[in-house]
Amino acid sequence: MKNKFINIIIFLVVLGMVAIFMFFGMVIFEEMIDVQVSSKPEETEENIVNNNTNVSKADTIENDIKTPQVIESPLNKINGSSSNNQTDNVTNYTNVSVDKYFYNQLEEYSKTIYKAFESNKENMKTGTYQINLVESFSSLLSNSDGQDQLGKYYQSAIEAYTYDNPDVFYLSPNKMYLNVETTTKGNKVTYNVFINSGNEANYLNNEFSSKQEINAAIAQIEQMKNNILKNKTGNTYNDIKMVHDYLVDTITYDTTLSKENIYNIYGALVNKECVCEGYARAMKYLLDDLNIPCVIVIGKGTNSQGKTENHAWNYVQLNSSWYALDATWDDPVIIGGGTVSNDSKYKYFLKGKDVFFKDHTASGQFTEGGKVFKYPDIVQTSN
Repeated sequence: MKNKFINIIIFLVVLGMVAIFMFFGMVIFEEMIDVQVSSKPEETEENIVNNNTNVSKADTIENDIKTPQVIESPLNKINGSSSNNQTDNVTNYTNVSVDKYFYNQLEEYSKTIYKAFESNKENMKTGTYQINLVESFSSLLSNSDGQDQLGKYYQSAIEAYTYDNPDVFYLSPNKMYLNVETTTKGNKVTYNVFINSGNEANYLNNEFSSKQEINAAIAQIEQMKNNILKNKTGNTYNDIKMVHDYLVDTITYDTTLSKENIYNIYGALVNKECVCEGYARAMKYLLDDLNIPCVIVIGKGTNSQGKTENHAWNYVQLNSSWYALDATWDDPVIIGGGTVSNDSKYKYFLKGKDVFFKDHTASGQFTEGGKVFKYPDIVQTSN
């Protein structure tokens, strides 16, 4: 009886030891599998972080869109500073011809200001050149609310100019000031209007301080553009795809928001690092050179975690129809490296409302209280 009891005890001890060895063996086996998987990343739901998620860049998307910080309260920024007219300053813009998407939606007063920017594009590279509008707005300013109205026209003009012309990446609209100089002689009141840098050293982006630096940056951008577009085919679809693929394959999405030029074409094409606005501006810049109609769109995007954030993308015209294209969200970040499948790379390439509007909502209002611009009406059904 005693021997039988001892045998039972020994059996239970051995059984327990076997169970323990099996447990530790399974743990070690799982860890070995984990190591093997992490050493060769694959495109799985767990390790892809698309640029429409905030897993690796939390709290950065809100600042993606840097719309011009134009006057919110015109009376606070419109002043009677001395104009110091420059003798070579052109003041008559009636013969200037412009045919661009947002320009064509402006009121006549805004168009005059837009054409003044267009005429002085080269001069504005100095960052200090004063743009004179002289008495273009005398009839408007004679009204009691004239300054308020002029401020709104100015805001609409600079917004349209910024989004129609990604090549003026060197300008900082929030450092440009609209001035009204009032002169009274007897019963006659005249208004001299001009745009300058106010009390700022210049109205250039902080990354640039001189015309020489800007011209050097433009030369770098144009060299990149020529290298990209030398592969153009003349087929609109293929050329859109070529530009899309280049941006997706070469740009790294910036998650720090601390680097230079991440909102413009210099960051996208030369530094090859930017945020969504940089992708959208680069897309328009390159397609403009190919004479393929393209506009920059801003609005909201709802990411894969259900969070809605500021975002920018493009609408592109193909065979007389407009389609949506989001190069940023076609450029996913894969944790640990790896490659991207075509399903991810072209998820937002030339799509219609049925696909695109599931997680994108466009807003034609570039700044709070500003003009509401209209975008092209994209097709209903994706290809």
